[in-house]
Amino acid sequence: MSCRLDDEVVAVTARRAWLGEITTDGVAICTLAEGRSVNDVELTAESGFHLGILRSRRDVNVVLHFQSPFATAIACGREIDYNFNVIPELPIYVGEPAVVKYSPPGTKELADEVVSAMQDHDLAILQNHGQVVVGKDFNDTIQKAGFFELACQILLTQSNPNFINR
Repeated sequence: MSCRLDDEVVAVTARRAWLGEITTDGVAICTLAEGRSVNDVELTAESGFHLGILRSRRDVNVVLHFQSPFATAIACGREIDYNFNVIPELPIYVGEPAVVKYSPPGTKELADEVVSAMQDHDLAILQNHGQVVVGKDFNDTIQKAGFFELACQILLTQSNPNFINR
């Protein structure tokens, strides 16, 4: 997770930090322009897309990379060809998710693809990896992630084939 602190400084989770157990030691404070840690905490391997999104989207203050169960099951499926608008919150709060082809975690290729996809989307499905969601603050961002997970759960557990665009 990352959060814009001001126009020049960002808080980013540290490498190997778990959000559910995070302490101050698990947060890197870094420059937005260079991605240089100013508190000597090593940034997450995915800092490339966190910082890239925050640099390019002034309307965004928080970036969350997550792997919730149902959304990740869809990300790891053979095809991602669903109509996610099974609850009204998706089109209203999240919009159409982008789909980013698989690239190895932590690579420049993945960062570049995610940053590009997030220019026109607030959520991206990273094939065989997870999701990225953005928002104006923590509540907005986590709410979008929760709505997306709920939609994916509905899609994977319901038995009506009319919900799936094939």
